[in-house]
Amino acid sequence: MKIKTVKADYGKVIDIKNPKHRRPMRPLFILMLVIRVLAFFELIKVGFTFTKKRMDEAGKGPYLILMNHSSFIDLKIASRIFFPKKYCIVCTSDGFVGKEWLMRLLGCIPTQKFVTDVSLIMDMIYAVKKKNTSILMYPEASYSFDGCATPLPRKLGTLIKKLGVPVVTVITDGAFLYDPLYNGLRKRKVKVSAEVKCLLTVDEIKEKSVAEIDAMLDNEFSFDNFANQRDKKIAVTEDFRAEGLERILYKCPACKTENNMVGSGVSLTCKECGKEYFMDKFGQMNAVAGNTEYPHIPDWYRWERECVKEELKNGTYKLDCDVQIGIMTDFKAIYMVGDGHLTHDENGFTLTGCDGQLTYRQSPLANYGLYADYYWYEIGDVICIGDKKRLYYCFPKTSQNVAKARIAAEELFIMKKG
Repeated sequence: MKIKTVKADYGKVIDIKNPKHRRPMRPLFILMLVIRVLAFFELIKVGFTFTKKRMDEAGKGPYLILMNHSSFIDLKIASRIFFPKKYCIVCTSDGFVGKEWLMRLLGCIPTQKFVTDVSLIMDMIYAVKKKNTSILMYPEASYSFDGCATPLPRKLGTLIKKLGVPVVTVITDGAFLYDPLYNGLRKRKVKVSAEVKCLLTVDEIKEKSVAEIDAMLDNEFSFDNFANQRDKKIAVTEDFRAEGLERILYKCPACKTENNMVGSGVSLTCKECGKEYFMDKFGQMNAVAGNTEYPHIPDWYRWERECVKEELKNGTYKLDCDVQIGIMTDFKAIYMVGDGHLTHDENGFTLTGCDGQLTYRQSPLANYGLYADYYWYEIGDVICIGDKKRLYYCFPKTSQNVAKARIAAEELFIMKKG
């Protein structure tokens, strides 16, 4: 899927007014039906099934539906489970670019990832209370990189108490293995299923504290797709399964060199020291020669996180790269304004560019996470920073790994928050 981009002068782009806030609409049934029909064929292909738990206690709705985010098939899964029930979808604002009218008619509510958005809370309350419409939300905000849950926002329980409707969770099994982000969004022959559960009734929400609700959500959104694949012996036999794996496993555990890993076919190789790892059909890594430091991919990724934390503690962490800059300020297009330079260290992000016209700084405490993505709308790997007024999409020109920047942003927030 692509997004509309327009080359533009930075001076003109900053004069563009933000779109006027609009209340969410109830989705049109005819469009819901179209999505259901389009979803049918792919869900048949993956043999999709789902189970229900306690849904009789949830009543007829509306609900707050919280779903884990693995791949683009998630939206089709939701359509299969809940059709013909109407629900608004909380989605990233760049999803509205070039097609705002369609997204509005589908009942979508735009928001900016990891940016504090009071209007989103009001829109969700409006949809539930005034439109009697359920809400589908992906609380992780981003696709999983390593197949494990990404951090949830704190005090999500506060929102749940404000809405005052049953909370229904949808946790998928196989969706990540079917279409992982790192693998260039190439689909594999894997069965997909889901568990649909009433996590909290209205009475239970009233009885529990915000901290207790947050703890329940953390427990619910704790999963490991690669461990599940290994333990259930789910075979991924495609001969391209390791391609793009360097986007997750960017650091060699043998020689400690970064951004020199290359995934090709079913192998991951370090260009610096030559060590090669074979990815077996059950998602485990095996050194072709010598010791296998981290057979389990999430363990490798956690080791990389520990390395980043150590760099932050001793003051050696720094992202420093040239980037191509895109700006979103309305829903008409992503405005490509030229080249710039992005740095990230213990003081946060600094973006400069556009012949000296642009300087933007973002504190480590501005966001608990980072909008970083692979193959973003087929343009390239991206790091997105910004605020309610303007978002800056930074596309690194070198082999900088956006996963490391995401890890660093998460850990910096924790460190600065104390």
